[in-house]
Amino acid sequence: MGWIFKYSLTSPDFLMVTEGRARMKNAGWNFEHSYTELPDVFFQKASPTAVASPKLLVFNASLATQLGLNSLVLSGPDAAQVFSGNQVPEEAHPIAQAYAGHQFGNFTMLGDGRALLLGEHITPEGNRFDIQFKGSGRTPFSRRGDGRAALGPMLREYIISEAMHALGIPTTRSLAVVSTGEFVLRERPLPGAVLTRVAASHIRVGTFEYAAARGDAADIAALTLYTLDRHFPNYPEDQPPALTLLRNVIEKQAKLVAKWMQVGFIHGVMNTDNMALSGETIDYGPCAFMDTYNPNTVFSSIDEQGRYAYANQARIALWNLERFAETLLPILSDDEETAVQLAQDAIDSFAEIFNSAWLSGMQGKLGLLGSEEGDQTLITQLLGLMQKAECDYTNTFRSLPLLLESDAPPLAALASLTEFKEWKNSWHARINRQNISRTELVSLMNRNNPSVIPRNHRVEEALKAAELNDDLSVMEKLVKTLQSPFADSADHLEYSKPPEAHERVVATFCGT
Repeated sequence: MGWIFKYSLTSPDFLMVTEGRARMKNAGWNFEHSYTELPDVFFQKASPTAVASPKLLVFNASLATQLGLNSLVLSGPDAAQVFSGNQVPEEAHPIAQAYAGHQFGNFTMLGDGRALLLGEHITPEGNRFDIQFKGSGRTPFSRRGDGRAALGPMLREYIISEAMHALGIPTTRSLAVVSTGEFVLRERPLPGAVLTRVAASHIRVGTFEYAAARGDAADIAALTLYTLDRHFPNYPEDQPPALTLLRNVIEKQAKLVAKWMQVGFIHGVMNTDNMALSGETIDYGPCAFMDTYNPNTVFSSIDEQGRYAYANQARIALWNLERFAETLLPILSDDEETAVQLAQDAIDSFAEIFNSAWLSGMQGKLGLLGSEEGDQTLITQLLGLMQKAECDYTNTFRSLPLLLESDAPPLAALASLTEFKEWKNSWHARINRQNISRTELVSLMNRNNPSVIPRNHRVEEALKAAELNDDLSVMEKLVKTLQSPFADSADHLEYSKPPEAHERVVATFCGT
């Protein structure tokens, strides 16, 4: 497929299009389309809708290089046409994927209402990645939506997803953002944009829920084998494939959410259609990073009951996985009772996996080697003191090494608590039992405690500059700083400051 506009064969515009297509042959795309080998209930063919005047705003050259793509070509004069969907790579065959989902606990049949999968790009190393447009127009699943996306949420996904990657947290990534030269109508007219997302896949818990809702066990079985082959190959043949898939997905999700918790990340919309079976973080709508530590923190404007609050994320992940297990019951065993027991046994493993991953990560944040019986108490006591003193989550952990050589606490608020001295003495006693130098200990802690995160007020500052003033420099500086979250520099010092009272972001929005 090429350009969607029609031109005279002798016109200058046609010659420009022809030259552009020729240049794009050298972009390095290497598409396959294994997903379309599934039963056709899982997708529908669709095409991007043309936009008026696309402009390339952000291009992730380092990601393009990792994918084996030609950064010079893809950031060149034809880039905006490609990443807007006006010019689709010849090897791409766009589809909209079908899925369902429990949204805030309520089941709904869904699908890609504003996204298109171009295909699966195969890297020179043989790795497979989905290339998806987000905001590229209506699809067969759009219902009453316009299929478009606003600029702010697309830039927000770019910032946060790349920050998550730098933090070492599994995530979808962002290759490019283009403005469309058109407005989308939400509460008010907003500049439109298209994001190009890169993912291990877009198979979700909701994809299985879609198949289960249709009641065809053969479809569920086909999707199960496809997902195993794609994400968990070389699976054992002596157990049901569905059980292998369930166990692997449980492990991936438990470890993922533990990593979220360790950096104070709040997803904000943990619907089952936003849980990717690859174990990547997906969908950066109303997400946010916590400043002041409070386990009940909620930012999402639509989460009025706190269902997806920071402290609830493990519980919700388990709830989602239970819904996933239910979809697999028809193919876990011919005997219903056996199937239920197999699923329950797998689900019961979640708590141990999550707790182990969370404890290990938190031990690293406190500089604790190995494991001792009182470690969890030491961690939870500190978190309780942080909540009581209303401490900044990120800065408190990053400052802990100061306590190794000085009685001066990292934050005056902690020092004001009489219980803190007792906690500090217990912590010192624990680390003094370790055979590690102070230099090595500080290095260990700094590797586990970022100095900068994408703080909400900084993200909003960048988005407003881009939306209101066409100024991308604020975002560029933020993204550059977030690429090295565990380092120390003058820029890190600037971006590590918690928000002043007037800068605080109290609500985030899904951006649909």
